[in-house]
Amino acid sequence: MNRSDILYWLCENRPEKLPKLWQWANRVRRENAGGEIHLRGLIEISNHCVRQCAYCGLRHDNRNLERYRMNKMEIMESVRKAVHLGFGTIVLQAGEDPGITSEWMADLIRRIKSETSLAVALNLGERNERELAIWRQAGADRYLLRFESSNQKLYQKYHPARPFQTGDRFDLLRVLKKLRYEVGSGIMIGLPGQTFDSLIRDIQLLKELELDMVAVGPYIINPETPLGKSWAEHLARPEFQVPNSDEMAYKTMAVTRIICPLSNIPVTTATASVGGRDGLEVGLGRGANVFMPNLTPANYRCKYRIYPSKSRFSVDDFDSLSHLRFRIKKLGRRLGEGRGDSKRYVAEIKRSIFQELIS
Repeated sequence: MNRSDILYWLCENRPEKLPKLWQWANRVRRENAGGEIHLRGLIEISNHCVRQCAYCGLRHDNRNLERYRMNKMEIMESVRKAVHLGFGTIVLQAGEDPGITSEWMADLIRRIKSETSLAVALNLGERNERELAIWRQAGADRYLLRFESSNQKLYQKYHPARPFQTGDRFDLLRVLKKLRYEVGSGIMIGLPGQTFDSLIRDIQLLKELELDMVAVGPYIINPETPLGKSWAEHLARPEFQVPNSDEMAYKTMAVTRIICPLSNIPVTTATASVGGRDGLEVGLGRGANVFMPNLTPANYRCKYRIYPSKSRFSVDDFDSLSHLRFRIKKLGRRLGEGRGDSKRYVAEIKRSIFQELIS
């Protein structure tokens, strides 16, 4: 797909034309990523955050949010639940929380790896190279760091740097690759001020970065944030502004699958949320092969309010997992077994090992 092709499909709204895009994306997914749907057990271990992102309910200055930080015993209970339910991966997610120290997290990772066969993915924001190396050495397998927007002016407007610090997420993505993490990133669709030109560049960057996992999801208005209170004031001209609709999220996901055929692509909770009751099924039929049910304890889950209604996609027991399995079976798909590493990552590791052997 070239730039013109991407623009064509992003702007295509005719109901009779879009099935061609959905079928194309589904075929590419089937031929390259396979038919399995891999589940990642999401554990939101802390809602503390030092950042002031204008769109996020976890932002430091949100005084209406009751903060929490799970202890290791609580986290391990959720980890054991993931094992019990047959998951192959857990995702430890938090705001950018300095209270999660490198040593504390490394000890937790070692404990998880010694007691289970789970792959451990981290989503902890911008951390320095030393911390990332310590966690990789402790056994962490994956790291997720969304760059949200390639438009630096737009990114800095809504995602200001910490005082006296500058962070470049693209540099950190390169560091993660150097450390041989399985690397995930992604973008936000429909941020006020995001134009189609900007979104096209975002999508092209997803391909250029050679990512193992790609997450695309719509901006969801949170009325407890500065942007949520004034989002209409920041919109681009109507003909240029990317909508934050479910259809635009699905079109972006489908295009991304076509240009990143070997990457794992989840139906994000944001996409599933705006997609309504069948948002999960629709996303899985338009190029996605991963879903991340929430395993955070219920007493904490309701406090991880990045945006309204985030916590409804959860799996707490075999009954809820059986219901999810039934929904997936109706699509003619099945749940994957094991870690579910991306085909791109597996191929890259094999190439690296071969080069080391012959050098």
